[in-house]
Formats: sequence, structure tokens, C-alpha cells
Amino acid sequence: MRAIVIDKFGGPDCLVYTELPEPEPLEGHVVIDIKAFGINHAEMHMRRGEWAEAARVSGIECVGLVASCPGGEFPLGAKVAALMGGLGRTINGSYADYTRAPASNVAMIESDLPWARLAAIPETYATAWTCLFRNLGIEDGQTLVIRGATSSFGRAAINLAVNAGARVIATSRDPARFPMLEELGAVRGERERPDLSRQIAEAKQIDAVLDLVGNSTILDSLDMLRRGGRACLAGWLGGLDPIADFNPLLQMASGVYLTFFGSFVFGTPGFPLSDVPLQEIAAQVAAGRLRAEPSRVFAFEDVREAHRLMEANEAGGKMVVVND
Repeated sequence: MRAIVIDKFGGPDCLVYTELPEPEPLEGHVVIDIKAFGINHAEMHMRRGEWAEAARVSGIECVGLVASCPGGEFPLGAKVAALMGGLGRTINGSYADYTRAPASNVAMIESDLPWARLAAIPETYATAWTCLFRNLGIEDGQTLVIRGATSSFGRAAINLAVNAGARVIATSRDPARFPMLEELGAVRGERERPDLSRQIAEAKQIDAVLDLVGNSTILDSLDMLRRGGRACLAGWLGGLDPIADFNPLLQMASGVYLTFFGSFVFGTPGFPLSDVPLQEIAAQVAAGRLRAEPSRVFAFEDVREAHRLMEANEAGGKMVVVND
């Protein structure tokens, strides 16, 4: 089968096209004939050697057809999505014609949507849904701030939160992108800055913050919450540098909650992928209530170019690759 491997750590040219044997069937796993997969920032960090683990074949998500399932968890030929569970980290991932994923990290996603649109759903929507409705417990009428909202993850979160009745304030470094955020359903855009908690009108009244900028802003996110409010750290658009000298006693207000989510926990007992309503989300995308339009669609041969655009912050949304 065709595969793209990380030859060494570095730039996009370190992604090398090669041929590998197809994965063998294994009890408790699903072999997937990959039809399309998303491109994610995590894969950029893996390629650079900035992640704790990186498999030879990258790619943390895919959609495709069940080619083998010895345990019978899924019927042969079923449309499925696979997400993390070691994909691209500890086991070969989705930058290939086939992959083998643990059955606990595979979910049915039967839909008439084209593969490119289906591929824009799994990682983005599964992670956004879990952050909003499990970690943050978003409810109708609450005020939510989404920091880094122009990312594909942020846009999915706006869609889901607005559909749930939340009042969403979305941030971007570029005010020219505020109309796009408002068109998605945000009540307004706010310019992203390190001291947003001192500038936002609703300071100390915010119910929840979904922080996708990361370590550089999470303490400021905590500062804008009401008592009992929650902040979820779930992205590192601002880089991977750690928080220096974090002292909760001095830097966290009493009564606020800090939580974290990373999609690498999908498939564990506390976060089964089956908990995420991917089938329902795909149906809502098909009905036009949620959006999953890829910003760019690449052929398998053009994955390096997708990585170059991602590295230059020119993705403009969710990029996907469709296998021939």
C-alpha cells in the first residue's frame, strides 16, 4: 500500500512517500480502507519531533470502509471514522491507504456526505463536542468565550455551542475575521490579546472559556470567569512553551475550575469514542445545521503542501486529503 512516513524530524520534506505492507487483521482492531483524512496541528508537532511520541506513519484520524474486523464489532464495508487511540503516536496512522485502529477508537459514520466532508468531522467535532458538553458542561443560556475561534476546531465549537443555546464570544488576532465568526453564530468577535480578561465587558461574568490558544493565555482565561466558571485548555495555537512558575494559590481565583482535554484519550474507559454522537453530527452537517466544509482538499500526493500551508498559518480552516 501507499504510505507517507516521517523519515526524520523537521520540515514538510521529512514526509517521505513509500510502500508498506497492508496491516494484518488483529483481534479487537479494525483494518480500515482509508478514503480520506484530516490534516491536524498535532501531526505538524509530531513531524517536528515536538510531541512525546510519533509513529513512523503519521495521521491521527480518518474515514473509510471496514476492510477487516476479526472481533465482529463492525460489519465489513461499513462507513466508519477512526480517531487517535495511538494512531499516529504509538501505532501507524492514517497517512496511508490502510490503517489498523483499536475497535474502541472506531465509530460508525454512515452518511451520504462526500468523503471530503466526512473527513472534516471526526477529530474536530469529536474533540469540540467533548470539551463543550463533558468538560465544560455547556448549557442553554450560558456565556462562552472561545479563544482561537478561527481554527477549524474553534469553528466547530461555535457551531455546537450556538446550537445548544449558548451565547458565544469568539476571539481572533485579526478583526477582519470577526464577520466570519458572527456569521457562524457568535454574538461578536474580540481581538485576541494576552490580557483579554481586563478588556472584555463580561469579565467575572463568563460561565466558560474554551482556550485553544494554550499555555500563554490560560491564566488570563481563568481570570475572566465567574465563581463556579470553568476553563478548558484544549489547544496550543500560541505554541507549546510551558506556563512559567504557575502557582494556583496566587494565580487562580477561588471557586473557578481548570480542566484539560486532549483527543489522545479517546478510547479510554473514561472517554469512549462511542460517547460522541458522530452519526448525529454527520446528519446535522448533511441537514445544514452544522458546518463541515473543508477549506482545502488535497490529493494523497500533496500532503507536503498541506503541511507547508499549515506551518505558514494559511490553512483557512480544516484541510483534508482524499485518497484516489
